[in-house]
Amino acid sequence: MDKLKAMQTFVQIADAGSLSAAARAQGGSLPAVVRTLAQYEAHLGVRLFNRSTRRISLTPDGRQHLASCRQLLGAVAEAEAALREGATQPTGTLTVTAPVLFGQLHVAPAVTRFVQQHPQLQCRVVLLDRVVNLLEEGFDMGLRIGHLDDSSLVARALGEVRRPVVASPAYLARVGSPQHPRDLQQANCIHRLDGRNAWGPFQEHGRLFEVEVSGQLAFNHNAPAVAACVLGGGFGHFFSYQVAAELQRGELVEVLQAFQGPPTPVQVVYPHARLLPVRARLFIDWMRQELAGFAPEAPALT
Repeated sequence: MDKLKAMQTFVQIADAGSLSAAARAQGGSLPAVVRTLAQYEAHLGVRLFNRSTRRISLTPDGRQHLASCRQLLGAVAEAEAALREGATQPTGTLTVTAPVLFGQLHVAPAVTRFVQQHPQLQCRVVLLDRVVNLLEEGFDMGLRIGHLDDSSLVARALGEVRRPVVASPAYLARVGSPQHPRDLQQANCIHRLDGRNAWGPFQEHGRLFEVEVSGQLAFNHNAPAVAACVLGGGFGHFFSYQVAAELQRGELVEVLQAFQGPPTPVQVVYPHARLLPVRARLFIDWMRQELAGFAPEAPALT
């Protein structure tokens, strides 16, 4: 039995959700997939899937083994790519997605400099303020701000961002500064049209919590929300990169610093067990350099 092929078949079945879909992905036959899976389960001495006439699902042993197989197949793919492509110039197309404002401010300029360094490479950058299914939508990798919930992806840390509460100096002079995050519940807050009006997490005595807010203004993108905040439309709750320029110019002021919650990770993510070509590995290294300013701050020496 070819163990590597058996692992690949096992992962394809798990990703595709059925034996027939895995067979189509392989360009092979359903009986061959069934036979490979049966041989692999017999070799391991465990059942990897619960199978019925209508559905297939991973067993607890299957879920545990799936993570190991993804790591192993990914390592094999990277090792083969390194030997095959060696020191050659990266070629082909790299398709990347990122959040809209973060992409405009940081990803797009970094990608532009990246392709200038590699003239045989093409990059497609799609900016979307939603969580993208990389496999289903044909992306090689994505820039994510937040914790990774999808176990089918590999995440490489690039840095982290904070989420300050801000307002314009003129607005604070008119209404005063909040002393506790709960004060925001009676304040005019500029929020997102995403169906969720909870701000946070804030932190007090080691406990994390959120507060429900409301206000006159709500936007489906961050740029106009930041602009409204600068104009004195109310309090805003943004990622630090979204208001860095406004804070530096004094157009916005941060409040409630004592209740600042833990930072949010900035990561580049890509599917497990996918061949990671030279262009992708170079892109990850490049983004680490470009986003060095988002690296966690070293703790102060006392």
